[in-house]
Amino acid sequence: MDAHSLYLHIPFCQKRCAYCDFNTFAGLENTIPAYVSALCREIRLVAASLPYRLPVHTLFFGGGTPSLLSVDQVASILETVAAVFDVSPQAEISLEANPGTVTREALRGLRRLGVNRLSFGVQSAHPEELTILTRLHDFSNVIRSVQWAREAGFDNLNLDLMFGLPGQTLERWRRTLELTLELHPEHLSLYCLTIEKGTPFFRWSARGLLDIPDDDLAADMYELAIDRLGEAGFIQYEISNWARPSGEGTLYSCRHNLQYWRGLPYLGMGAGAHGYAGGFRTANVKPVPHYLQRCQRGESQPFPRSPANEEYHPVSVKDEMAEMMMVGLRLTEEGVSGEVFQRRFGRRLQEVYKKTLATLEQQGLIEWAGQNQDQLRLTRRGRLLGNRVFSAFL
Repeated sequence: MDAHSLYLHIPFCQKRCAYCDFNTFAGLENTIPAYVSALCREIRLVAASLPYRLPVHTLFFGGGTPSLLSVDQVASILETVAAVFDVSPQAEISLEANPGTVTREALRGLRRLGVNRLSFGVQSAHPEELTILTRLHDFSNVIRSVQWAREAGFDNLNLDLMFGLPGQTLERWRRTLELTLELHPEHLSLYCLTIEKGTPFFRWSARGLLDIPDDDLAADMYELAIDRLGEAGFIQYEISNWARPSGEGTLYSCRHNLQYWRGLPYLGMGAGAHGYAGGFRTANVKPVPHYLQRCQRGESQPFPRSPANEEYHPVSVKDEMAEMMMVGLRLTEEGVSGEVFQRRFGRRLQEVYKKTLATLEQQGLIEWAGQNQDQLRLTRRGRLLGNRVFSAFL
């Protein structure tokens, strides 16, 4: 049985950011105790559907703002997971945190519980940009939070940054990178702003109120990051993610996210969480009241089902192949292995996607690499035009 990953969704925020379209809710903090109880019940019900303890090697508290939970609430969830799953002693346990609200005491408590990786939502070093994003912190909060995390014993920190922001210039983006590098994180995640339907940003953009950088400037920002982070010793291992070497011949890459990109199984629990295991895709109900009701009243279902699922369907071989290409090509160094593809599906990658590969190679977007020229990966140009590449496999 493959080791699985657990994604645990914490949908609460003190304030919903104007660009965010994730399943998050502000003003529901009073429901957190009931939510934690429901999440623990969902964990137990999914685990009960198996006659053995499922091996787990990564856990990820995502959101939302998981750091809104008390240390005792995180402890309750981790104790539940440990009671019903076979959690590896070397498991990566990640938690997303808001640098504007996290406390020194909480970070110490989380580290004592076994949380060993933190991800801070920094986004920008400039107060004007943070204000536009409706974030609750400034960069001084980031500096303080990183210091507290180090004091607490965390030696694996990720910092999230955003580019392509309203009014952002290349020089301001360069300054954000430089100030962030001074904090010596082990990992960086860089995301270009996308305007999502249903968000305040979508409405403001439609009214011409946002000065969004054009595609050429956003591409310049991305290329600047590739070059500058490479100079600083970071390895780009995924289209939006960079990691430092660990000193043990590996990188401080996010092992949990590698599970997604390699097409390996993961269970998603919590309101709106998605999962992929046993050849099935699952998606939980999004509204917190509906989630609470389903978990409180539901019973154990055949694995990997949960009483909180609103979607549950098998994945066809054709869809699995396409998914392997789309998520695997996000791995800029590793790419998609022809050998692994053939072992998994019994067909050669070059035969299944012969025309598509020829077109993408002709456009200079993909290349074959590796000792046996068996690793298909994006070229540098392909990283800039990743969505074009991925959509070619749909």
